Amino acid sequence: MVMNHMVQFVKQLSTKLSPSMYSSTMQQSEAEGLARLRHIQRELKNDDALDQPLQSVPFIVFDLETSGFFPDKGDEILSIGAIKMNGIDILEEKVFYSTVQCKKAPSGDVLSLTGLTLEELASSKPLIDVLHDFYDFVGGGTLVAHHATHEKRFMSHMTWKLMRMPFAHRIIDTTFLTRVVASDEPLVTLDECCAYYNIPITTRHHALHDAEMTAKLWQECLMLAQEKGFSTLRDIYIYLASLKK
Repeated sequence: MVMNHMVQFVKQLSTKLSPSMYSSTMQQSEAEGLARLRHIQRELKNDDALDQPLQSVPFIVFDLETSGFFPDKGDEILSIGAIKMNGIDILEEKVFYSTVQCKKAPSGDVLSLTGLTLEELASSKPLIDVLHDFYDFVGGGTLVAHHATHEKRFMSHMTWKLMRMPFAHRIIDTTFLTRVVASDEPLVTLDECCAYYNIPITTRHHALHDAEMTAKLWQECLMLAQEKGFSTLRDIYIYLASLKK
């Protein structure tokens, strides 16, 4: 049964990889997307997020579902989910979600974990188009992720591979704040963090739902950081640096 699904996936994917996808319209669209990203990256050089009051920093909390852990060894992004925040306020109507057309069918274990299907992946946009859409959504905002090393590794690799551009956005790991507001708690997984802060756990390993739960975690930590007297991200960076001395 799984083999039949794999064969169907390859057939569906082959129709997506026809020469028409390289038409002048596609090339023009990609060129416009790259131009927008270059503009965003120029704006990032004037980014003052470190010194903005915490209650007004534009955060984009996001999550990736991937086929593995190593993009340099062929693992792929399967879906991207994100939600915007204005400081501590979660902007529930401003969300991003997209599955991604992948070149190789993910393992059955990955499909079971994420709830994704070969059919929806085969009918999704190619990653370069999803990345253009995602960067348009993010703009010059500050990215936040739980265990952000994973997200940064994939975003850096794929942005360079497909666009020949560096990943220039600031990305903050949620532990940046949990080390300040819950330093004595052994909080590692998103489930543990949500349980500690009484955040309802919805569908796990779904990029958008995980991003929404991470946003609620970030919101809780931001409020506690403010209660402790931190006003800006720079205040927190300075404090954490002092702990290393």
